[in-house]
Amino acid sequence: MAITIKNITKTYGNQQALKNVSFHINEGEVVGFLGPNGAGKSTMMKILTTYLNATKGSAIVNGFDVDKEKKQVQKSIGYLPEHNPLYLDMYVKEYLEFNANIYGVSKTAVAEVITQTDLTPEAHKKIGQLSKGYRQRVGLANALLHDPKVLILDEPTTGLDPNQLIEIRSLIKNFSNKKEPKTILLSTHIMQEVEAMCDRVIIINKGEIVLDKKIADLNKSKQQIIEVEFDYRVEEVALCKIPNVSKVENVVGFVYNIYCNTEKDMRGDVFDFAHDSGLKILQLHQKNTTLEKLFVELTKE
Repeated sequence: MAITIKNITKTYGNQQALKNVSFHINEGEVVGFLGPNGAGKSTMMKILTTYLNATKGSAIVNGFDVDKEKKQVQKSIGYLPEHNPLYLDMYVKEYLEFNANIYGVSKTAVAEVITQTDLTPEAHKKIGQLSKGYRQRVGLANALLHDPKVLILDEPTTGLDPNQLIEIRSLIKNFSNKKEPKTILLSTHIMQEVEAMCDRVIIINKGEIVLDKKIADLNKSKQQIIEVEFDYRVEEVALCKIPNVSKVENVVGFVYNIYCNTEKDMRGDVFDFAHDSGLKILQLHQKNTTLEKLFVELTKE
């Protein structure tokens, strides 16, 4: 395992930021770590990077205990915090060489990460002259300098325009597609990023894990929801007799949500039901359970 979290609790005074959290991440996995503001995401990432100590529980990163073997943990991870701390008056190459010296790695590593992150055209510019997208690339390059096995990225695409977002997404995907892929724990509020980049998603709410599933399994289990309004009230039992229908909800008045466990477009079946029952359809919509909807359901007050 690249990361193993066991019964982690973190308390700030009377407030519990994390409550008995446990999960593990396999080597080479790209995991999206989601949750509303204040859910405990950044606290967990700070514990994994040895910036904070847990109140209770244990965390192992690359075989090293985050409390007892801090230096070894720090050497084996690359961390891009939410607020990317950069020296804006330094040149890109100068900044990376400065950090390479701290890590004790050769200048060859600087050239490699500049190439990896497509920073070559900007390498001789001051960081303060760069766009937000290129500054994020500098942060990623810095996180990669010592060739870590694990990357921990806290909101790496925040504030980027659509083009910059696609570029950073492509860079992160490349890190996981190499012959020796890196394990990536990625915190974000952008659901499309998780679906595009990640193998698995973990959702945390109020300091507790509320979902831990592979993206492929989520896609398989996507429910089709047909929202239909008839001109008359219908017994839910009758609607449940339509093939592939698992559940029916009376939303309001004569409006119903019909849940179907099939990839087949069920609107035709609902139309046939209405015709055979002598009903008129006033409106008919097909909806699918997306990750965004699932997130809202699991984290709403």
